[in-house]
Amino acid sequence: MSHELLDLVDENGNPTGQREDREIIHATGLRHRTAHLWLMRKRRGQVEILLQKRSADKDSYPGCYDISSAGHIPAGMDFIPSALRELREELGLTATEEEIVLCGQRRFFHRQVFHGKPFLDHQVSNVYVLVRDVDPAEMTLQTSEVQCVLWMPLREVRRRVASEDPDFCIVPEEVEILERAAARLFDK
Repeated sequence: MSHELLDLVDENGNPTGQREDREIIHATGLRHRTAHLWLMRKRRGQVEILLQKRSADKDSYPGCYDISSAGHIPAGMDFIPSALRELREELGLTATEEEIVLCGQRRFFHRQVFHGKPFLDHQVSNVYVLVRDVDPAEMTLQTSEVQCVLWMPLREVRRRVASEDPDFCIVPEEVEILERAAARLFDK
């Protein structure tokens, strides 16, 4: 067992009072919460987002490009503190609650097989954006979670996700949330 307890939640992401180990949650498909925090900037007239390449040892989507910083919300913790904790742990960056912008919430169920075992992912995820132009060389990456990071134009991410590029584990719905957020944040 991972001994990482997560709150089980209703369809809106509210804790039900029950908790379970992360490993059991993914083996059985119990609903839980995650926080997704995207770094976004505008350079040379185009919006870019920071992608992390997941560690090859991850239990899901090893070696794929993914959300700037994301993670499961430990039992007893809420979305925003968890998003800020993941940012600090995975990328070595700090931010305040006032700096991050809630852009949407996703609810989904996904069935995959990783490392020869079924992986059932039933999530309620809040999606946040942090507008910050930071050099990847200034980040301290958590190597157990993140191989590397890179900035990529949002248009290119959309193209790669739409073409079902196997190197990306980002879903179209999340890209759409980011595009709406970019329009609000940069096209004022």
